[in-house]
Amino acid sequence: MRQLILDLLPASPPTLDNFVPGGNAETLTALTGWLAGTMAETSFCLWGETGSGCTHLLLASGLTYVDAADNPELAGVPDCQQLAVDHVDALAEAGQIALFNHFNRLKRAGGMLLTAAPQPPLHLALREDLRTRLGSGLIYRLQVLTDDEKAEAIAAQARERAMKLPPEAISYLLRHAPRDMRTLSMLLVALDQYTLETKRTVTLPLLRELLNLENAA
Repeated sequence: MRQLILDLLPASPPTLDNFVPGGNAETLTALTGWLAGTMAETSFCLWGETGSGCTHLLLASGLTYVDAADNPELAGVPDCQQLAVDHVDALAEAGQIALFNHFNRLKRAGGMLLTAAPQPPLHLALREDLRTRLGSGLIYRLQVLTDDEKAEAIAAQARERAMKLPPEAISYLLRHAPRDMRTLSMLLVALDQYTLETKRTVTLPLLRELLNLENAA
């Protein structure tokens, strides 16, 4: 039983379509347009606090993805025309030099550099030349979804699945489950599958049962 909840959670790779924008519709539109080549800027920087969706959008962009938190020196980064670097604030000195060189090469070649950080480029503790380069492009802030926006998104996804999800179940999910929308969406799918397997309707006891399965003996 311990792995049942994990087995129920489906693979749900981040896409632009399954990103819940909330108050970030303008940012999502701008990013989509930039990725489609409607803007000439080499650099597009997303910034926002943890849980705002920066990593989701970088992974969904289709660009070669590198996480500077795991690779602070950007070792082995391929010589590509479209690069997405997450957590640029975590870059080591060597990584900052490498990204500066990548930026210049991409600008000459008409390539694309998408980055993400918890603050706008000019506020990051990076080399001045790199901060200036990143600050010269498009810069958009991502706002964390409010609880009301998350509740509305969960309710809409439940309606799309023809699920009868009572408001108290949504409130329970927001209180007791991980609060990022990707996990909440995956849990909703798992809940739908679990109701079909058990032939039960969604109730708080059933929802608690599902969330507690991974801790069952």
